[in-house]
Amino acid sequence: MWEGLDAVDWAGLKHNYGSAQDVPPLLRRCAGPDPQDAESAADDLLNLLFHQGGWICPAAPAALPFLLRLGAGPKVPCRRTVLDIVSVLAAEAGRVEERFLAPDWAAAWERALPEVLALLADPEAEVRRAAADIVADCQSPGQAVLPALLECWRTDSDLATRLDLVVALGSAIRREPMGPRGTEAHSLLLALLGDPEPQLRAAAVHALAAGEPELAERNLDLLLDAVRDPGVEVWRHTSAVGGGPRAVQHRVGTLFTDSPAPFTSYVLGLLADLPRPRTDPAGGSPLDEEYRIGALAQAAELLRRWRSPTAELVPSVAARLVDPSAEVRYRATELLACLGAAAADWANAVAELLDDTGRRGTRRGESVADAALWALARMNDARCVPGLVERVAGAPSTFARYGIHAGGNHFPTLPALHEVLALLPHHADRLLPAVCERLDATEDTHERSRLCEVLAGWGPGARPAVPRLVRLLEHDGSWSAAATALGGIGAADDATRELLLARSADPGDGDATLAAWAYWRTGGKPGRALEVLGPAIARDGVRHPQLRRLADLGPHAAGLADRLRTLARTGDEWTSVEAAHALWAATGDAEVPVQALVTAVHGLAEGRYLPVMLPAVRHLTRIGGPARPAARLLRGVPHLDRRLHYFSGWRGFEADESIRAAIGELLATAG
Repeated sequence: MWEGLDAVDWAGLKHNYGSAQDVPPLLRRCAGPDPQDAESAADDLLNLLFHQGGWICPAAPAALPFLLRLGAGPKVPCRRTVLDIVSVLAAEAGRVEERFLAPDWAAAWERALPEVLALLADPEAEVRRAAADIVADCQSPGQAVLPALLECWRTDSDLATRLDLVVALGSAIRREPMGPRGTEAHSLLLALLGDPEPQLRAAAVHALAAGEPELAERNLDLLLDAVRDPGVEVWRHTSAVGGGPRAVQHRVGTLFTDSPAPFTSYVLGLLADLPRPRTDPAGGSPLDEEYRIGALAQAAELLRRWRSPTAELVPSVAARLVDPSAEVRYRATELLACLGAAAADWANAVAELLDDTGRRGTRRGESVADAALWALARMNDARCVPGLVERVAGAPSTFARYGIHAGGNHFPTLPALHEVLALLPHHADRLLPAVCERLDATEDTHERSRLCEVLAGWGPGARPAVPRLVRLLEHDGSWSAAATALGGIGAADDATRELLLARSADPGDGDATLAAWAYWRTGGKPGRALEVLGPAIARDGVRHPQLRRLADLGPHAAGLADRLRTLARTGDEWTSVEAAHALWAATGDAEVPVQALVTAVHGLAEGRYLPVMLPAVRHLTRIGGPARPAARLLRGVPHLDRRLHYFSGWRGFEADESIRAAIGELLATAG
């Protein structure tokens, strides 16, 4: 097994964490007698050789033959995990640009392929499935792999293995040259569309759909039958999916993600005939619950991408608010929260869950009741206020401590409490007493800062909080939070302004630009703000917060016009956008600002969204008439069906609403 291992210059090779000299000991541990230690070593190898992908490191080609020897060893306790490493490397090698591919990988893979194909005949079904998965993921042409796959299909009767083989055959017939067995493989897959086994029929649809996208839509009923069938559990044992109903639902859903109409039909099909509990009438079997969870997950994925299915889908989602599973009730409520005003007709049903004690099985154990509060807040329903007051005051809460920003698939998590409060300026009068009391009580600097950001966002409506903020301003650990809030509210007395002025003059006392800005915003003279903000925007680094503050000074900042004009033309989008706005606010000159801002929002016309685009559109609206080029560019955006967002989760829905509202205001002002 180890022939040639010591002949490799491992120290001269690199993996994701540096020198590869630690690879040989890990390979040897994989073959050791302790299964737990072997699995740990295999996990370490996966991290070193693959990590998060993006390249094929120089150590990977050298490790490949030894990984396959381990995978072929019947006494190796972690052989399946080791073969998973080969699979992810083979897949990544087909995705990355050539410059990120280790020079020796292609030759190493060509030498290794016969060993991979030999594993298709291994006595252990799990190994045969892993080998089929590797063949499905690699880039070897069909003519090199189809004979072995077809022979395995002829001799292997294990259903899970046959499903993996179907997936591999579907991948192989798309990799030219197919060779003389290509037609045979394609005919086999077509014949499987009529097979008595529902899961084989569904696998065949997947295998053929990449070459014929409309095939999945034509066979939607076939796919739904397979997902609903109890035999869907067999996919847990495959390498291609490795999960039950929910994983299969997701896999089928990927066939429709680019087309809202068939995707909607698929999701409605999942939600329309949810299986009834087969074991426990009160709670349902785990399979049934997983099916219902997966159906809502697919509904979330559909709605994350497209706006048009909303009205059709909401009733089916709302129907799960009374589901016996707390996880299902939570997910339905959270999805209605994401939809906000579009789901407001179901506010009464959501309000029924305000006392629901059900919790998720996650680490934080988010509660259905908190999800209901969040949903009502997104619907701007006043019934959320009493519960939020309690949680601000310290009642147990499962809202997040920190705001979560993530991309990819929809994740049904709750926002941070301060993020909920920030969306409710119309209820500030009822929420303010609790926020003020909490500011007095908390010793948590993070919580204090977030609450002050909420007050800043509420603006003049939070003026009753000013006395509390003045007390915080006097302390070194809390003054910056208080200054943020005071600047947003825009109110303070002479003594408070003197405190802010003093903070702006102490270079060792935190963010002097924040203090100077708050001094100006609360009625101070502009000179000090200009003295501090002028040099700040001339320094390298992150400048857009200072530029945003400088814009508030308007014509007082006219003396900085040349610097602002230069920054408006910079390649950094955030700096360019905020400098453009500050330049217009200072001089009234619209030519350079509009050019910079139109450049920043150009992708919106093509359905692409970045967070910087929202302030850019709002700045264009303030400019008004001279921003007509932007209005002409963006006139068609409100009619786009695809949601405009960068992050997923609730933020994606909120971003889509915000950017569309901002574009609507721009069109009304400058269109």
